[in-house]
Amino acid sequence: MANLKRLKIKRNIVQGLALLLGNANLPGFVNGTIYQGPLKRVCLPGLNCYSCPGALGACPIGSLQNGLADPFWRIPFYVLGLLSLFGLVLGRFICGWLCPFGWFQELLHKIRSPKLNLAKSHARLHKTLLWGKTAMLSGLVILTPLLLRVLTGYGIPAFCTYVCPSGTLMAGIPLLSANEGLRGLAGWLFSWKMSVLLAVAVLSVLIYRPFCRYLCPLGAIYGFFNRISLYRISVDPQLCTHCGRCTRQCPMQVPIPYDGNGPECIRCGECAAVCPEGAIRIGFGKHVKEQDQASGLSEKTR
Repeated sequence: MANLKRLKIKRNIVQGLALLLGNANLPGFVNGTIYQGPLKRVCLPGLNCYSCPGALGACPIGSLQNGLADPFWRIPFYVLGLLSLFGLVLGRFICGWLCPFGWFQELLHKIRSPKLNLAKSHARLHKTLLWGKTAMLSGLVILTPLLLRVLTGYGIPAFCTYVCPSGTLMAGIPLLSANEGLRGLAGWLFSWKMSVLLAVAVLSVLIYRPFCRYLCPLGAIYGFFNRISLYRISVDPQLCTHCGRCTRQCPMQVPIPYDGNGPECIRCGECAAVCPEGAIRIGFGKHVKEQDQASGLSEKTR
């Protein structure tokens, strides 16, 4: 348990630093303005709104949508390349360690309350909801901007405009608080997005990372890369006793020994921290060949 406690402290520190480094334009929070310097052309790895007064970089999902909605048909190869690079190297490690909105949900989940584990209590519903990330990515992030661009000549970043709770938290609220003119322009759309944010916040108290788990399009993208990313989980079948402690500890309910590199794993490291045999390794490279790992684990379950 000491290892687990140290890991959680380390993750909180890293997540806090990632938030501060990505949103270091502190004067923007005071005067209600957005940083427009050269760093804004660079996409941050996590869900970090471009319009946040402190943001030094751009959100990859927002940049992807803006490229797809562009009336001049400029394909966002730069954004696609960065997303592929982040995914191939780190996978959903970015979700577990570097995403500000993921950390926000984790902090809310620490509030004492009854907790819901849909994977156990409503397994079928849980499996269905897991497709929400892909639906959000394909529907609002990709198809809607493209279709509107074809039909009207100019698309809109639909996910950012109508859903993104991270943008509401990190951009909408700070900008409206500091800018009186913007407060006068806030209408039904901001009220709707505040409702989405409040719903996610309440669910975060009850469910661990509900937005990351069921709705985040960036999580869907990085999840596609989880099985092939350089940063990964490996389980030594010679040491694993199948005690089940790792899977019970996993906040995302990933069956670690059998599918540790599945799309839902956020590489938080809690499985390795509680493994009594030291059979789980998380990092770059593999300490056991995956074909040997799979065969060894299957033999132990016979």
